[in-house]
Amino acid sequence: MRLPTQTVIQMYQDNLFRIAFSICQNREDAEDVVQETFLRYHSGAVDFNDEMHIRAWLIRVTINQSKNMLRTFWHRNRTSLEDYMEQLNFSDTESQELFETVMKLPEKYRTVIHLFYYEDYSIKEIADILKISESNVKVRLNRGRTVLRDTLKEAWDYEQSE
Repeated sequence: MRLPTQTVIQMYQDNLFRIAFSICQNREDAEDVVQETFLRYHSGAVDFNDEMHIRAWLIRVTINQSKNMLRTFWHRNRTSLEDYMEQLNFSDTESQELFETVMKLPEKYRTVIHLFYYEDYSIKEIADILKISESNVKVRLNRGRTVLRDTLKEAWDYEQSE
């Protein structure tokens, strides 16, 4: 099975951008990663089983490309997270604080939290996408949640003491 490239772009562009951004933490790098992912899809000769296989393949390529981007020289000269945060619009300050905290997590926790909470993937699906065991996904989710909870609790306790 192979869908037309334009159809795949329309269906997955936003999701892939969010995944790439959660890893790269830079708009330009994330856009480059998504573009490269679609180029690989368009020029590749992979035959997919179904639409879910296409989606999983695109996410896997996006994650790999994002990790490769982190290793490049250009990534070290990216826009800071603070500069990018000024460009985003949030419905309330709590959403912004949560986003900032998630984006500061180590990459391995940030990726599984993003896939689980923002992309609604199951633990099994995340394990397949990241090529790690389900128990490893659970550990990373648990540790990521713990870091988030501790960080947000510290901020909450600090605000209460003022």
